[in-house]
Amino acid sequence: MELTIDKNILKAYGLTGENINIQQIGSGLINGTYLLTDLSNGKKFVLQHINTNVFTNPEAIADNIAAVADFLQTNFPSYLFPAPLVTNANQRMYLHEGKYWRLMPFVEGTIALDTLSTPKQAFEAAKQFGKLSRLLNKFDSNKLQPTIVGFHDLALRFEQFKKALSKASTAAKDKAVREIETAFVFETILIQYLQLNSNADFPNRVMHHDTKISNALLDKDTFEGVCVIDLDTLMPGKFISDLGDMMRTYLCEFSENEKDLSKITIRVAYFAAMIEGYLSEMGEILTATEKELILFSGKYIIYMQALRFLTDFLNENIYYATTYPEQNLDRAKNQFKLLEELIRNEDQLQQLIDANLVRKQQ
Repeated sequence: MELTIDKNILKAYGLTGENINIQQIGSGLINGTYLLTDLSNGKKFVLQHINTNVFTNPEAIADNIAAVADFLQTNFPSYLFPAPLVTNANQRMYLHEGKYWRLMPFVEGTIALDTLSTPKQAFEAAKQFGKLSRLLNKFDSNKLQPTIVGFHDLALRFEQFKKALSKASTAAKDKAVREIETAFVFETILIQYLQLNSNADFPNRVMHHDTKISNALLDKDTFEGVCVIDLDTLMPGKFISDLGDMMRTYLCEFSENEKDLSKITIRVAYFAAMIEGYLSEMGEILTATEKELILFSGKYIIYMQALRFLTDFLNENIYYATTYPEQNLDRAKNQFKLLEELIRNEDQLQQLIDANLVRKQQ
């Protein structure tokens, strides 16, 4: 079926609406994303509308990206940062019939992968996310607004889990009894997180917060990293958010939807490549405390995601889309297994981290 976009939206960005090919793209589940091709000159753009059910303050997203873009343009003008274009009226977004739209440049010659198939891809993606953090090291993160309040706040997620548990049906609790027990066993991760928050050597930084492989653009031929995209969650946070999310999504061959838990294992070669790529950019930037928390970042994010899936199951699946009633419970089982695998391989993984840090000091 041919896609159409209201011509008023296109005209707001100086596009006539004539001879424009429109194609829906992207694997994201939040915003609607379209590739626009101007058939008269071959120019391509990415058009997107923001899901205001998730991002309740689109202006904060626009302000954050603009502030970071200005900083990068001033200090690192050669860095490719695909910020949204302004409208003919010099607006960062276009509001049409209650929806916020934005137009972004299309980065030619690149590919966004949905899954990793080689350690090199893990290296290149991690390097790109690390590079953005390194370039923004001197940027005052207090200038940015949270675009999703409490997004990676583990204490909040644990409280939400306990609240859901207190209200859940007996049937739901019976089905999830082992996962509920596991959630409390790993509460030590929350305790460590709370202790860290008061540590001055564990600073707030500008973090991407959604570092899955599809948010790093790679060269379509060489698979070398080009830049990062999907900047909606660019906001203040801790480095463990970005590195932890990479561990959660890069280290296992299978996603959180895999029900065969025997398949949930750690790909050590991918871990080594990811750490090498990230530390090639951030190795000299991280504080001593942060360097000690590299492996903890994976525990932190994986545990938090397991809690979120378990919470949603106990809440009768009100947040994450499901195709069968126990899918969020299966996802929680999957993530708890991934966490257990990370801990089971901890000694080997920590040795790889230590060796990489030593090389950075030489």
